[in-house]
Amino acid sequence: MRPATEEELCEIVRNASGPLVVRGGGTRSIGRLVIGDMLETTGLTGITLYEPGALTLVAQAGTPLVDVVDALGKEGQRLPFEPMDMRALLGSQGTPTVGGMVAVNASGPRRVQAGACRDSLIGVRFVDGAGAIIKNGGRVMKNVTGYDLVKLMAGSWGTLGVLSECAFKLLPVPEAEITLVSDSKSPAEAVAIMAQALGTPYEVNGAARGDDGCVALRIEGFAQQVAYRREALKSVLGGDWAVLEGEKSQTHWRSIRDVVAFSERAGDVWRISVKPSDAPEIVARANCPVVLDWGGGLVWALSPAGSDLRKRLGAFQGHATLVRGSESTRASLPVFHPEPAIVAGLAQGLRARFDPRGILNPGLMG
Repeated sequence: MRPATEEELCEIVRNASGPLVVRGGGTRSIGRLVIGDMLETTGLTGITLYEPGALTLVAQAGTPLVDVVDALGKEGQRLPFEPMDMRALLGSQGTPTVGGMVAVNASGPRRVQAGACRDSLIGVRFVDGAGAIIKNGGRVMKNVTGYDLVKLMAGSWGTLGVLSECAFKLLPVPEAEITLVSDSKSPAEAVAIMAQALGTPYEVNGAARGDDGCVALRIEGFAQQVAYRREALKSVLGGDWAVLEGEKSQTHWRSIRDVVAFSERAGDVWRISVKPSDAPEIVARANCPVVLDWGGGLVWALSPAGSDLRKRLGAFQGHATLVRGSESTRASLPVFHPEPAIVAGLAQGLRARFDPRGILNPGLMG
């Protein structure tokens, strides 16, 4: 089923007699297998509003993300949160869509400064499990009372409603970009360096350690300011730093963002969110190849296929998500980190409110 209008989407959901597998471009095959009728949003396509002067864009949920990126690029603008492309890592096909990006709350290395997708999302329209159209937010940022459904829908993985339209605030593309790259560092050394860099006034908006152990620090802005901040940061940190500029810098961060280092390597891939200061201990417990992003707050781990990395990690403050694994592994291990009882109760209550029949991606996150 591939509705071309929001009204058709409502009718399909309203008349559904069983589970619906809600899918955008099909590039993020994460979560437990859902058995049901396929509901694709790719028929809901097109940019419905773009006001460059107001730094605002509204697009239907099935709009290919590349269309949005191209439109913004012509005006020297971009989505601030640097959404990840998971096709290489997961070996998936298809085209990333706006709705899929929002449903998973996508974010990349720039999250340390710009936040995640939900932080740039200012409005949504979606169809709930009863087939009703719900709208929240708008085309400008404003304070609201009651449910903040804009934030709630980001990261809900299609379990609370089927997105039909999304509105974003934008940012201009900076004039210049450079990346400082160190030699190989241990996880503890890397986290200390990244924390120091992020704590300076030089507006570092990317801090990562690749699987080769090299630390990368990104600075963006006006060319003259970037040149000054680069030298000032090197002076504060000390040591030897290579400099990547322009396209070379962009290529490096796309590689970090998309975890390209693990795309051709066998094994399961886990996404671990922790306090940056805890990252070295987590890496030691994981005892497998890792990529660190967000100053150490995000750990990508390449674990032997079928192994329970959570068991190896033990108790820690954070969560671990199985991003890549076989169907049998995803069936035997919780894909998403088990929630505390109170949080699980709240999540179940929200699903009961927005999807009382339990037909939208049932079991995907459970």
